Amino acid sequence: MQATANWLSSNGATFRPTGGACGYAQLTNYTAEYCEWGDGPPLVLIPGLAGGFRLMGQLGSLLGRHFRVISFQSRGEDNCFDLRTGFSLDDLVDDLAEFVSWRHLESPAILGASFGAVIALEYAARFPMGLHRLAVQGVGSRYQAGLIHRVAGTVLSRFPLPADNAFVNQFFNLLFGAPRKRDAFFDFVTRQCWQTDQSVMAHRFHLVESFNLDAKLHRIRVPALIMNGQRDVLVSEETMLALCEGITEAQLVRLPGCGHMASVTHPQLVAEHVRKFFQAA
Repeated sequence: MQATANWLSSNGATFRPTGGACGYAQLTNYTAEYCEWGDGPPLVLIPGLAGGFRLMGQLGSLLGRHFRVISFQSRGEDNCFDLRTGFSLDDLVDDLAEFVSWRHLESPAILGASFGAVIALEYAARFPMGLHRLAVQGVGSRYQAGLIHRVAGTVLSRFPLPADNAFVNQFFNLLFGAPRKRDAFFDFVTRQCWQTDQSVMAHRFHLVESFNLDAKLHRIRVPALIMNGQRDVLVSEETMLALCEGITEAQLVRLPGCGHMASVTHPQLVAEHVRKFFQAA
């Protein structure tokens, strides 16, 4: 049994979603793999810039105890040749709207993390009747470039990187919110993130650089939960507070000890806040 547990941990199976049903959605511009697990009110989970929905496995499994969690791969995740179409942030929002319609979901709850939170906010502003509650983690009202953003953008765009090197490890430590020794979980996160092609990550990063929702926040008319890791080095206090102030029914939750990847590193904490917020309707 110990050997089995070690094997599951070493190959990342421990950290992936358990159970559920997977399939493929034939959307207009690409075929999206999706996964559903749990039962209850529908909750659409939008993954971040890299790693796809499998990186959100623990969070999805925990939320699946209370909701019917549905997550799908964003355009480019499984096919980097999608970049040939030059898709925009608006195109990704259209993909989300089409998937929600294709799955016959009527005003579901939506949860987005990091890049997925950007998509979720844009969707809520464009389709205010297309959801009944919103939760986001690791996002502000707009992109605000700092030193870490500039370094990340330059490296992703100009330098081909292997999945295991000193720079990548240090960068992930920053996103974790605290230095972390090399262990099975660290290996799973880095390996899963690099399942996303580097060119796709770079393209998505450049899409975020044009993100600015300040003038459209008033369009978000649903209750919104804004979760922010206290050690998040990518989201400034200024843009996070602007997001909270711009949405009429916004509730701010600060996540102690968490960095930008709180939904991955602290899934129990995030899931509990989401559960309480969505079930308080």
